[in-house]
Amino acid sequence: MPKPMKIHFLPVIAGVVLTACSADGVRPQLFPADGAVDVNPDTRLVLNFNSVPVVGDSGFVRVYDVETGLVVDSLDLSIPAGPTEPRKYGPDCDYTKVPYDYSRTKVPTNRDTRPGLPSGTAVADTSQWQLTIIGGFTDGFHFHPILVRDSTATICLHNNTLLPGKSYLVEIDPGVITVADGSFGGLTDWQFTTRGELAVIPDTIRVSADGSGDFNTVQGALDFIPDFSTRSYVVSVAPGDYEEIVYARNKTNVTIIGSGPDETRVHYANNEVFNPHPLNVKTNEWPGTFPSRRAAFALDNCSDIVIRDITIATDLKGQAEGLLLMGDRIALYNVHIIGSGDALQANGTIYMEGCSLDGGGDTILGRGSLFAYRCDFRNDGGPFTWVRNTAGNHGDIFVECTFSTTGDRQADFGRTKTNHGTGYPDAEMVLIDCRTSNIRPEGWSTIGFPTARMLEYNTVDMATGKPVDVSRRHPYSRRITDPSTVEYYRNPENILKGWKVK
Repeated sequence: MPKPMKIHFLPVIAGVVLTACSADGVRPQLFPADGAVDVNPDTRLVLNFNSVPVVGDSGFVRVYDVETGLVVDSLDLSIPAGPTEPRKYGPDCDYTKVPYDYSRTKVPTNRDTRPGLPSGTAVADTSQWQLTIIGGFTDGFHFHPILVRDSTATICLHNNTLLPGKSYLVEIDPGVITVADGSFGGLTDWQFTTRGELAVIPDTIRVSADGSGDFNTVQGALDFIPDFSTRSYVVSVAPGDYEEIVYARNKTNVTIIGSGPDETRVHYANNEVFNPHPLNVKTNEWPGTFPSRRAAFALDNCSDIVIRDITIATDLKGQAEGLLLMGDRIALYNVHIIGSGDALQANGTIYMEGCSLDGGGDTILGRGSLFAYRCDFRNDGGPFTWVRNTAGNHGDIFVECTFSTTGDRQADFGRTKTNHGTGYPDAEMVLIDCRTSNIRPEGWSTIGFPTARMLEYNTVDMATGKPVDVSRRHPYSRRITDPSTVEYYRNPENILKGWKVK
């Protein structure tokens, strides 16, 4: 990656702290404050106005290293955030036949690698959209450089561009952000200094959007944790709104804890249109396929992970997982997942307890083994699952869960239809002591093979508490009558390849 251009050196005036001001003297409230020290390197740049700001379509936000005068990051507002219409794929676009390579000796970042560098069998994407590397995924993610919420504008720099122990200056060109009365004309000398390296590597990493923790973002904390760590880490996320794409790969032995689903929310406006798969390769059909970028929060090739007490959501419709999991021994407790279409994608061995999920059709997609205990699933009609497990692996097992819909829309438990020539004769979905509302009498919409195991035991109506009428169920589905079979499916260890969930 070429070195950034040397623009200019800043004046150094002993004993004087330069004031960040706009070209016409009107200054919004800034975070980090002008002259702030010990700022986390993953900070966002936040401007609070007295009225709703508007993001322009030209001009730059530039960040300089005060010591060298070099530009360390820049955002060009003439570049659109990302696509808004589905892309077209040719007939040669298919699932990769070469397993995706997750090995790496260092994690690429925007400091040393050009975003868009293709990995695996993908081809480079030359489209002109905003692009940033997240979690070392060099193919990159489209993103919004400036987010406006009410009277606040948040500038999102390229991930991992700021370093510890450095002083930075921010310049915002006129027109990048405006307010209705024309009182803001950009900034010329907003300065702050980042904290040094953490003196002691903590077991508990604190995340707080207000800068009071070790990191401001969930992604910053996960980036701090080394690949395949044998040491256990806890990422403690303070109450707050975290609008960011989270993508982490090769993480092990990590617990992510929020302050409760109503207090801690991680979300982003992401979907398959905004961050589509490459032009030549599809994603996520079987282990080793190319990773997906369309989820708000994705754990890729991760294992021994716990997520609890948090809301994870996508803000867009379409194929848009709130949470996408690829790995083994991933446990969710008291997590509220909000998505559209495939709201949760579960690939590997996944345990859920006391969770809730809101989504559209194909609410849960996956080729892994999922065990859900006392969870609530809601959608706006259509299948709740598209199970794709293979022989020798269990599918989706639901024990004492609820299935309901918004309004009076009708839904069904799931489908196992053939997908672009790939069938699922060993697909499995099992319901034990579940309660339902607005489920079609057939139960399942399609079951592609009579060998599929679509089973249920003691399904009752949520409103009456009485057993539901199963006389019109799909002919390939079955009711469990053997008590030993019921007990077998009640034990997550039987479903999750011997994993003893704590």
